[in-house]
Amino acid sequence: MMELIFEKLKVYWKAIDFSEQVHRITEDFPSRENFGISSQFRRAAFSAPLNIAEGAGRETLPDRRHFYTIGRSSLFECIPIIELAKRLGYISDQKAVLLRKECQELTKMIRALIRNLKS
Repeated sequence: MMELIFEKLKVYWKAIDFSEQVHRITEDFPSRENFGISSQFRRAAFSAPLNIAEGAGRETLPDRRHFYTIGRSSLFECIPIIELAKRLGYISDQKAVLLRKECQELTKMIRALIRNLKS
């Protein structure tokens, strides 16, 4: 099977890993959060690799930049969710620090991807 262009990007696979981690973590959130913080956290986390993939498939550089920026913004959205999950006792302080660090690293990687687009 042929590898697609976005599958060659390290940031894509790192975003997939982050999304999987968020999915597993939110499985342990209270069921009352299924349509609240769990759903919002998953959607924000899943948005990063989805938008990287969609952006890579776009023909024009402005379109690529747009989708990469949306993916990056979704990771910023994860930061307050991590803080709220910590304050609500759904994740430990240590897990919050690790998740936040991963988000920050991913946002830097996507920013570099955006900067490296040739105008």
